[in-house]
Amino acid sequence: MKKIKPLLLSLAVSLGTGALSALLTRRSMALYESVVRPPLSPPSWLFPVVWTILYILMGVAAYWVWRSDAPGRERALTLYGAQLLLNFFWPQIFFNARKFGFALLWIAALLVVLILTVRAFRRVDRPAGWLMLPYVLWVAFASYLNAGVWYLNR
Repeated sequence: MKKIKPLLLSLAVSLGTGALSALLTRRSMALYESVVRPPLSPPSWLFPVVWTILYILMGVAAYWVWRSDAPGRERALTLYGAQLLLNFFWPQIFFNARKFGFALLWIAALLVVLILTVRAFRRVDRPAGWLMLPYVLWVAFASYLNAGVWYLNR
């Protein structure tokens, strides 16, 4: 039980961040459906499914890094927190403020910090770094979608 509590806390932080962001942007899929979207845009129902999986993977990866005593652990977790904050605010900028251009810059910053996070995670716990890879790919894809929406709806 002693080892499960930190894992549950890590999952609560990642899933809670996503849940709060989703709560603050609950009408986001109506906006998504109303804008001109680029090719390869997925259906709106896919986003909560993918994000839930990604937040679980993030929480597990962060837990693995947290439990490690390897050098660089604190830096990796600091970067993790930074990318989580950037992740939290992107939907607010994109959906609530409808600032597609600024959201594109924001998600680019998120992608950079996320890549730094993955590198730091891999140095501390290699499997934790790999666990973050789907998240990097999804944010890269979300960047493409953001760029497409910005360009097509200027």
